[in-house]
Amino acid sequence: MKSSEIKAGYCVVPEEELSLSGEAMTGLLQAATGMRIPFRFKAMGFSMSPFIKNGDVVTISPLLDHPIGFGKPVAFIHAQTGRLVIHRVVGKKGDYYLIKGDNSVETDGLIPMKDILGVVSKVERAGRKTQLGFGLERFIIAFLSKTRLLSFIFWIKSLIS
Repeated sequence: MKSSEIKAGYCVVPEEELSLSGEAMTGLLQAATGMRIPFRFKAMGFSMSPFIKNGDVVTISPLLDHPIGFGKPVAFIHAQTGRLVIHRVVGKKGDYYLIKGDNSVETDGLIPMKDILGVVSKVERAGRKTQLGFGLERFIIAFLSKTRLLSFIFWIKSLIS
């Protein structure tokens, strides 16, 4: 492996990908956000498609720098599976957030604030920053997702395509 260097809070391994287990990735993310350092990694899965696609590079920023808000995608530890998940906030009740994947039928339930590690502050696809789903339209997407209309729209679109 080539030497690594720390620059602006990021670990850079030139021309190589570092493969980590889910547990190791979660540990690094917790450590980075705990020190108020953004953390970048390649997203895996399809539950946030088309706004975050499999293979997109996401940046998770600490909550102190980017507060949780309606429609914002967040990274959290799923209580039942213990896995790191990135899904969108679609509601709030006290210190709990209702979170759901854009391409998921069911919500993840009410997630306590203590289990939320950070907010998705940037998504890169093929080296370019993507904006769709993260601006003001996130409110509409969150509403459609919460009411399950977004899943229905994606289902209709798949039938047409």
